[in-house]
Amino acid sequence: MAASVLKRCVTAAVKVKCLSPSLLARRWLLSAAYTDTKVWEAREKDPQNLAILAANMDRTYDRNLPVSSLTVSRFVDNISSREEIDQAEYYLYKFRHSPNCWYLRDWTVHGWIRECLKYGAREKALHTLKNKVQYGIFPDDFTFNLLIDSYIKDEDFKSACSVVEEVMLQEAFDLPSTQILSLYALGSYLATKPQLTEPQERALGASLLICGLQQDNTIGLSAQLLGNALLGKVEILKGIHAVFKGMPLYWARGYLDRALAVMERVAAASGDVKLSKDTLDNVNDLLQELSSNSTSDTDSSGEESGGEEDKKQEAVDEKDEAEKARLPEYINRFKELSSQLESQGKVDSASFQALVTAVAQQNLAAAEKVDLEQYQSRVQAWDSEKRQLIQREKEMKERAEQEKRERLAATAAAQLG
Repeated sequence: MAASVLKRCVTAAVKVKCLSPSLLARRWLLSAAYTDTKVWEAREKDPQNLAILAANMDRTYDRNLPVSSLTVSRFVDNISSREEIDQAEYYLYKFRHSPNCWYLRDWTVHGWIRECLKYGAREKALHTLKNKVQYGIFPDDFTFNLLIDSYIKDEDFKSACSVVEEVMLQEAFDLPSTQILSLYALGSYLATKPQLTEPQERALGASLLICGLQQDNTIGLSAQLLGNALLGKVEILKGIHAVFKGMPLYWARGYLDRALAVMERVAAASGDVKLSKDTLDNVNDLLQELSSNSTSDTDSSGEESGGEEDKKQEAVDEKDEAEKARLPEYINRFKELSSQLESQGKVDSASFQALVTAVAQQNLAAAEKVDLEQYQSRVQAWDSEKRQLIQREKEMKERAEQEKRERLAATAAAQLG
């Protein structure tokens, strides 16, 4: 559903041949209404003294008893300074390593990210997100959008892509707004021509591929092409296991082959679907780099000792070597398909970044409207669930006090008897 909505949205945008400098200079970001805290702050308040809460949690942990998710929620909800962000981080970590770790509430995660943004501790939000297993921070789409947008506004596209990587790992590209923001961040970062390490190429490749799969248009197919190519580069250099380990990716070999299949699909397609020129240029540069590396490896192989050669064979298995041997074939196919696409008029002169910028300009506002409606309903549901937890806590305390009085009465009666 979300993919089809975005597909309809980008139809006009993908026809753009070029964009004016003034349009490219503008940053199409989330509106003030989207990032406004009014709906969040309008929730029913539960004021707490953080010093008392902290002391109670420490005492509970010292007794090897579980702290409730409601207690952690109260602590995060009552943060009022940058220093208290650090304290909350500690208790999020403690809770994650407690028997109740599975019960961290969605509104607590959302509130944590909001508080980090509010008090200038965005690096803490990113740290706990990148170390989600240690902190239990698994945001929803709306929360991801807030964090990505905050980095885009500061033109910190590298950090924005780090957040997009986490979206990819959670496979949370369901909302059109998340797709637009993610592709904008990825495109803007790649436009800076960064020097990427292999882990960064793998992360960017997976993010481009999985996000691109959500749509069947020029932007989506260009993202799929470059994503597969980046993953294919890692596969050629390090083997298939280095590609899919810890990633929600297809485990079969042949990512460069799948990149070329995207080009073949566009060449065979009817309609206005194209591939962006700068994406094709990036793939061409990538293939030429791999070819140079392959030649260099061949020249130096004769100088290796027998022991070193044996170790190399252990690191890369025969099937990986067979895939690597297909590199010249892939390069020739790429050249043929590039010429075919050019002759068919299926190479869009607008850059990938320009295409995504046009989509953001035209359609982000409409995507926001749906998100905000869902967010308001979600906050109401969270409030309802929280009231139920508070009521349950109250009943349990009353029951415990009643049982304590009964025990004391029974003890007193036994002593008198």
